[in-house]
Amino acid sequence: MLRVMPDIVLSTLNAKFIHAAFGLRYLFASLGELQPRAVIAEFDINLRPLNIAEALLAQNPKIIGFGIYIWNVAETTEVISIIKRVRPEITIILGGPEVSHETEGQKIVELADHVITGEADLKFVEVCRVLLNQSVGDEVTRLTSNAKYRVRSAESNNETPHVVSYPKIVPAELPDLAKLELPYDFYTDADIAHRIVYVEASRGCPFTCEFCLSSLDIPVRQVPLDKFLAAMQRLMDRGLKQFKFVDRTFNLHIATSKAILEFFLARHRGGNFYHFEMIPDRLPPELREIIAQFPAGSLQFEVGIQTFNPEVGQHISRRQNYERLADNFHFLRNKTSVHIHADLIVGLPGETLESFAAGFDKLIALGPQEIQVGILKRLRGTPIIRHDAEWQMVYNAHPPYEILQNQLIDFATMQRLRRFAKYWDLVGNSGNFVESVKLIWRDAPPFQQFLKFSDWLYVRLGRTDTIALARLAELFFEFLTSELNQDKKNLAETLARDWHRGGRRDAPEFLREFLPLATGRRPASKKNALPKRQAKHQVEKKS
Repeated sequence: MLRVMPDIVLSTLNAKFIHAAFGLRYLFASLGELQPRAVIAEFDINLRPLNIAEALLAQNPKIIGFGIYIWNVAETTEVISIIKRVRPEITIILGGPEVSHETEGQKIVELADHVITGEADLKFVEVCRVLLNQSVGDEVTRLTSNAKYRVRSAESNNETPHVVSYPKIVPAELPDLAKLELPYDFYTDADIAHRIVYVEASRGCPFTCEFCLSSLDIPVRQVPLDKFLAAMQRLMDRGLKQFKFVDRTFNLHIATSKAILEFFLARHRGGNFYHFEMIPDRLPPELREIIAQFPAGSLQFEVGIQTFNPEVGQHISRRQNYERLADNFHFLRNKTSVHIHADLIVGLPGETLESFAAGFDKLIALGPQEIQVGILKRLRGTPIIRHDAEWQMVYNAHPPYEILQNQLIDFATMQRLRRFAKYWDLVGNSGNFVESVKLIWRDAPPFQQFLKFSDWLYVRLGRTDTIALARLAELFFEFLTSELNQDKKNLAETLARDWHRGGRRDAPEFLREFLPLATGRRPASKKNALPKRQAKHQVEKKS
């Protein structure tokens, strides 16, 4: 049987294969009568652009829609350049945050035929209808009145309406979430079994943090709760165990948050895992009560703190109650089994090395399982640029647009902090050094000591990636014993416990001379159904 070629291909390059493109599925769900003429084609940035272009051209589409983000804009630009050289008649439509602001001068925008700025769920299908001559009457009239299309009249010559010209930049209005078709039925069984499945109960953010694109997305809009929970039930019935919410402020509307948490708690099964992004200083008793009932290892909260410096918070229009934040952390760590992933940002205007260090130490004392040390990014469209002159903010011109230096932190220091962030992720966040990492700051403040380790490690390695775990553990052991004069036997036993915590059997060779036989070898542990990183931290409470 001949394979029918689609007219529309929805595509993006994910950061990794494991990420399933949420935006593409929303677009596909909204295609209506065009859905049978469309397919989703996902790739990842590790594939060669030439091979991606080949796969897309093999579909022989009329339209290709690309989702553009900071992590894929460079690779997607190359893919589109190849397609346009080989098949210039294919219409390329772009959407996504990277092309929704400051479109002038972007190479990828120059290559494309059309760019939809904003949330394109409904606008994309409107554009496709016109381009494919599927729309007549009111639809074409509405589009032409909004965007000044020139359309040859079909009434005078009995022809199908034909688009003569079409705007390059097409702004999309904020869609009514109650009117959107939800995308969850378009996750495949393979997606559910092997990939990260994203869900959302709301869009937008009430806050105005100047480094964040969500600060431009006001007001917060809710998906109708009954409709959303029905979709979650279908995902559960199909076997989905890990739900990653992308809502920017899940705990903003307490009644809705409580209803969603109660829904999952009532249906919880072993191995289920739920990720939420939370406002750090908003955790009232009605939420605390339900959160405390979740089993160990089932909840993860991503908590954006960003800075502990109140003056810096004022500079970036971030409101935060630090006393309430600390109380919430104490509750979560002492009364629940929630896995906390907390965020701090390096390079904010007004933040010195010393004030960032103080903030890092405060966060260590609050005890989250993970601290994501992020480098400030100058995302297109965000108002953080208003500080460029006063604070001499200098950003990389290429994605992901990270800060290079500012008035208070020079380039060399920023590079040290960039390496600090990388090494912290490998050691502090990975779950491979849950117990032993704390020995670094046994005799001095955490930031000071880990920065010392980071500088020492970079001298030894000259890189921050592709480091084998056994090699990293050996260097960690060497630093603590040679630079911090810690006892080799005690450290070896602590490192061995961390090593076995990850389900590994034999301790590394460099530790064995310091270990009793029983400590050096362990039976392989049973497989944990939770995500690997969180599972290692979760075992912390059992140790």
